[in-house]
Amino acid sequence: MEVEGTAPRRVAVRGVILDVDGTLVDSVDAHARAWVEALAEVGHEVPFERVRGLIGMGGDKLLPEISGIEKESEQGTALSDRRRELFEQRYLAGLKPFPQTRELVQRLLDEGLTVAVASSAAGEELGGLLKAAQVEDLIEHATTSSDAENSKPDPDIIQAALQRVGLRPEEVVMLGDTPYDIEAAAKAGVPTIALRCGGWNDDELAEAIAVYQDPADLLANFDSSPLVQISHTGGE
Repeated sequence: MEVEGTAPRRVAVRGVILDVDGTLVDSVDAHARAWVEALAEVGHEVPFERVRGLIGMGGDKLLPEISGIEKESEQGTALSDRRRELFEQRYLAGLKPFPQTRELVQRLLDEGLTVAVASSAAGEELGGLLKAAQVEDLIEHATTSSDAENSKPDPDIIQAALQRVGLRPEEVVMLGDTPYDIEAAAKAGVPTIALRCGGWNDDELAEAIAVYQDPADLLANFDSSPLVQISHTGGE
């Protein structure tokens, strides 16, 4: 069910920028557990819920927030590497896409929209996440934290995605699941359609132009969504 946010801008949508974790694939808990376990190994006990609420930020922001350790420090680099190892070894193979994720991405492509991924995951991690989301063969354009100096909620990754696809901000809509997606996109001049399946509620996603439960909900309501409503009012 759609929840209205700010009014959509009356321009033609030509592209969609996709977040991955919590938007296409049910991976937020897994990322949080991997961080908790990596930190516990070096004596930092951090509550799972605190970490989970920060998933969607890049590790360069998340790690100092929960531990006071800078990601680029020797200890921070080791912790980040260990977090990635734990995630890949213990969790990646068990991840599942949200309902009708592939069908939604295929619908976007069938509508003639350019689709790009903008994820806070590192470049080497993204392939496994897209495979888990069962969309790896559908994604032609992707940007990650490796392509940006600053991660979400800074706009760098969104700006890199816009540059990659050659579209203006007013021609694009972001699809994400966290306030960090919404903030990063807004700073780049891009509106966001939000999904609740990452664990955030409507109040926390209030700056989105619309909120849906998950990819299946957006797909079921595609013809009445801002993707269609905005594109049909372009040029007025």
